[in-house]
Amino acid sequence: MIYLDSSVALAHIFYEPRAPSQEFWRQPIVSSRLLEYEIWTRIHSAKPARRRSGDAKAITDEIEFIEMTPEILARALRPFPIQVRTLDALHLASADYLRRQGETIELASYDKRLLAGARAIGIPICPI
Repeated sequence: MIYLDSSVALAHIFYEPRAPSQEFWRQPIVSSRLLEYEIWTRIHSAKPARRRSGDAKAITDEIEFIEMTPEILARALRPFPIQVRTLDALHLASADYLRRQGETIELASYDKRLLAGARAIGIPICPI
């Protein structure tokens, strides 16, 4: 299962050259509900936002979202082996929660700091 970070979703929505292939999107994808907020915040700040809204909705409709439960939030409050930013801590805590529930997770991200955080806690990286 792929744990999706906003950097990959937004690269796809905004047609960046580094966006993953169409095959990538056919895999089971999961993310924190936080991802939905990250995507729509960027969409609403884009000009013209309406043009990207359909792409954003198509992606968010296919993702299995997990809520930020007290258990996930508690993990995000604990230290990580390396320094992580606030939103990265929430994503890493969410992916770590899924892994501890027995899910096989790979993180899909273009964010080098988030990838370093994932490696530091043993979350495999999805080749994209």
